Amino acid sequence: MEVSFIIPLYNCLAHTRECLRTLQATLPAGLAHEIILVDDGSTDGTREWLRPLRAPCRAVLNEKNLGFAGACNRGAAAAAGEILFFLNNDLVLRPGWFEPMRAVFAQHQDAGLVGNVQRNAATDAIDHAGIFFNHQGKPQHDTSLPLAARLVPLASLRPVAALTGACFAIRRAVWQQLGAFDEGFQNGCEDIDLCLRARAAGRRNYVALASVVHHHVSASPGRKRHDERNTFRLVERWRAQIVPLAARDWSRHFIVSHWDQSGGFDATLGRGSLYCWLGLRPAPTSPVHFGVQAAVEAEVLRWQAMFPARPPSAHG
Repeated sequence: MEVSFIIPLYNCLAHTRECLRTLQATLPAGLAHEIILVDDGSTDGTREWLRPLRAPCRAVLNEKNLGFAGACNRGAAAAAGEILFFLNNDLVLRPGWFEPMRAVFAQHQDAGLVGNVQRNAATDAIDHAGIFFNHQGKPQHDTSLPLAARLVPLASLRPVAALTGACFAIRRAVWQQLGAFDEGFQNGCEDIDLCLRARAAGRRNYVALASVVHHHVSASPGRKRHDERNTFRLVERWRAQIVPLAARDWSRHFIVSHWDQSGGFDATLGRGSLYCWLGLRPAPTSPVHFGVQAAVEAEVLRWQAMFPARPPSAHG
């Protein structure tokens, strides 16, 4: 089987119906696939709705709520496809979304996770075209599109540090190699952690800019409840890797904040920041690196005061 679609469910039945309808309406004819719907303890009639579904759909019913990572892991364990597509149940799939993502695997043997462009279902604004690390070392959605994507949309591919788990694909062999989602994260940052593990294993994460879906952003109840703790755990684990990834946005922030200062302005730091922001150096200068380290350390100290019990270790 070529593709397994894995959709974790937790209430929001109306969204689930629309997601499944638009998924089945937008797949190419003859695609060998299965659709695995993992119910994570819904109480709104979702389980009753799942009972009459037939192939290519099948249901996995969790005995208790396992959270996003646990539900996805259970669905992936039951999957037979060579490529796993993970979809939030609050997506609306648009015609043509699937093929650009699938094509990445044929064109790039180094592919880790492959994502796409997601537009807010309510406003049509771009909500995600990749994830970068901002000037504080925290993950942030990129809501911009490069010029190339606007001029030649069908040929556009963006390498990214990370991408959202709301809609992504990965080879099953790579998923198994990386060890699936870390269930120590509580409905947040497990996707970014997986992306960083893919990078550490020598793979590259991509966003297929020609693939566009709509997303009812954060529709699941309690979706943002653990954001701070999850980010603390992520940064504690990956701080050494995050610092150089955050250097470009830190440099942008430094230039924007200090461009009109004269006396006391550090010209060396300013020059290094400008080069880094414009992508003219392969690695940040030492002053920029130290500046990013200080910004990340300030956030870590804030989190340590917020959560006196330290997060689990790098292998927790």
